[in-house]
Amino acid sequence: MARACLCAATLALAACAGPNDDAQDDAATAAADVEPLMRVAGGEAVEMDASAPFDVTAHGAFDQPWALAFAPGTRTLFVTEKPGTLKFMVLPGGQIGTVSGVPAVDYGKQGGLGDVAFLPGEASSTLSGRTVYLTWVEAGENDTRGAALGRGRLVCDTALACRIDGLEVIWRQQPKTEGRNHFSHRIAFSPDGRYLFLASGERDQKEPAQDLATNLGKVLRLNLDGTPAAGNPFADRGGVSREVWSYGHRNILGLAFDRAGRLWDLEHGPAGGDELNLVEPGVNYGWPLVSNGDHYDGTPIPGHATRPDLRPAAVGWTPIIGPGDLIFASGARWPQWASDALIPAMPAQSLVVVAMDGTTAKEEARYAFPERIRAIVEAPDGALWLSEDREGGRLLRLTPKS
Repeated sequence: MARACLCAATLALAACAGPNDDAQDDAATAAADVEPLMRVAGGEAVEMDASAPFDVTAHGAFDQPWALAFAPGTRTLFVTEKPGTLKFMVLPGGQIGTVSGVPAVDYGKQGGLGDVAFLPGEASSTLSGRTVYLTWVEAGENDTRGAALGRGRLVCDTALACRIDGLEVIWRQQPKTEGRNHFSHRIAFSPDGRYLFLASGERDQKEPAQDLATNLGKVLRLNLDGTPAAGNPFADRGGVSREVWSYGHRNILGLAFDRAGRLWDLEHGPAGGDELNLVEPGVNYGWPLVSNGDHYDGTPIPGHATRPDLRPAAVGWTPIIGPGDLIFASGARWPQWASDALIPAMPAQSLVVVAMDGTTAKEEARYAFPERIRAIVEAPDGALWLSEDREGGRLLRLTPKS
């Protein structure tokens, strides 16, 4: 698949990658930089359909694992548990450690502890001293709640016991609302490391996604300290509008940059209409004015074709796949997926592969799993790690079929 380069507004985020018309060259470059495939201890083989191009082993057991992140420069995999605990797995041995100093969360339905992320520029072989970002749901007054973003310093006293010092809330959803759905709160750093992009769901309220006086139903572009970044498209409106990069979003559970520096989001539709979107500044993606799905009570929603002024999805799914996360494969171990989008689908219980050709996208393959899967991350050695979306959810390690 070709890697076309979109040298437009995205250039404000990072230098545009050079063109490459051969995905195999991409994969070869990535493979040259990857470390040898690890032998990870303690894995239990998971039986998969023979058509799957990977072997799967299961590791550990976690309480509703929500997000996965490797600390840059290490083989340590961090796992957020939705009820409110942050843990980590030290590879290749598979020992499990716990991080204290995590904030209290408002847990229930879709709410709880959310994403975990580390500054890419702080790569180090040691864990202590690096900056860590967390998102979570915090309670408000009168039975309201909203997502929050915090930043602190990771300190490790032993190999399996760390804490977060000085955790400070640097951003909040405004306003807090009733209900416990559609928080989104996914984090993505720009390729140049200067900005933090944050997904903010519309809290199952619909109309706020079109209201630039709130930061609900938006993709936000922030400085690393959580303040609005200069040059955002609605900065002249003041208030939380200064944070907004794009709007008209529903419930974003995937947010990632591709290898050419373009930002994509992956969001849940209502009864139908899950979406993969190329996210660009100032663009309105239509929710709740248009959708390729209907309301849950069967009430129809006008389709995207009725409003050409609103941006349609690059790929849509009806019936839904229920996406949980999004990454773009490096091709280091998976040359057939070089630069493709990899999507864990929860109710579909599948890993969905979307072939990318510049800004054109099309589902290419779907591989069934025995349980719901939510999060995905690529390890330093090129293996893929996924999490099962359940109590006692295991981490699944995918390696090319031997």
